[in-house]
Amino acid sequence: MTEPGPLTAWPPAPLKTERLVLRESEARDRAAFVELFASPEVGAHIGGARPRDELQQAMPEVPGRRAGLFVVELDGAMIGMITLDRRAPGRPGHVRPEGGESELGYMFLPVAWGHGYAAEACAAVLDWFAAAHPGEPLVLSTQLANDRAMRLAAKLGFAEAERFEEYGAEQWFGVLSS
Repeated sequence: MTEPGPLTAWPPAPLKTERLVLRESEARDRAAFVELFASPEVGAHIGGARPRDELQQAMPEVPGRRAGLFVVELDGAMIGMITLDRRAPGRPGHVRPEGGESELGYMFLPVAWGHGYAAEACAAVLDWFAAAHPGEPLVLSTQLANDRAMRLAAKLGFAEAERFEEYGAEQWFGVLSS
């Protein structure tokens, strides 16, 4: 099997759903990025919140401007982000011996929780990914204790492949079922 290439040319045209726009990050998203990474609720299952003042100093003028990162926008404001990254070969959890599978990640501001935005946005990204990378596996990993993320993974069609210990917690590793 050949090594997977980089994600397609970035950024794609903005993806639109019934309520959301998924797009490349812009300077106007900076405050929302700070809020996202400083939130104790968001940080609960990803190693904790970061100090707001540290984020204010370190955050670039246009944060998150990279291939594989979608800003999720509702009514003109960022409410979260979705990432597609290559899973590092040295980490546990793979479907190919050489690793490097594409991995779905997401983080949303607590005010956006419970409205179905994450499911709607992730479904749009999954559709885009399937069209841009036909036949390529897509994986997801989350702390087993993160009930919301576990429910979303199931709703999106990810099936458990294994569990392992990483970052001091039990992790759930899933593969998108076709």
